[in-house]
Amino acid sequence: MDPTVAAQKVRILVAKPGLDGHDRGAKVVARALRDAGFEVVYTGLHQTPEMIANAAVQEDVDGVGLSIMSGAHNTLFPAVIEALRAKGANDVVVFGGGIIPEGDMDRLRASGVQGVFTPGTTLQTIIEWVKTNVKPRG
Repeated sequence: MDPTVAAQKVRILVAKPGLDGHDRGAKVVARALRDAGFEVVYTGLHQTPEMIANAAVQEDVDGVGLSIMSGAHNTLFPAVIEALRAKGANDVVVFGGGIIPEGDMDRLRASGVQGVFTPGTTLQTIIEWVKTNVKPRG
């Protein structure tokens, strides 16, 4: 592969914050993003916001995709953004999905979550959103 192409490849970290034990959706999205040409790192279950931020910085990712089914998105998504900011990773794009009520979307966006996806969102929609909204940071 041409090194200039590799240098410009977008890196995405997919993470499951909190105690949520359901990761099939996160794995499906991670694989779809990988198959679409992104470099993808999946951190696994039961990640704290600090663990996610540490992995994002260590892996030098351009975006973090969060998946949550437990209903703690209003707490955990903003906590991940705060942890990223504390590490100086203000330019990492954070997006997420899961069981998220319509009424919580504005609150999540106001906290810095740039994309929110609910059940029924197609993989192609997520891929296109990432292509449009997540660019190499440097």
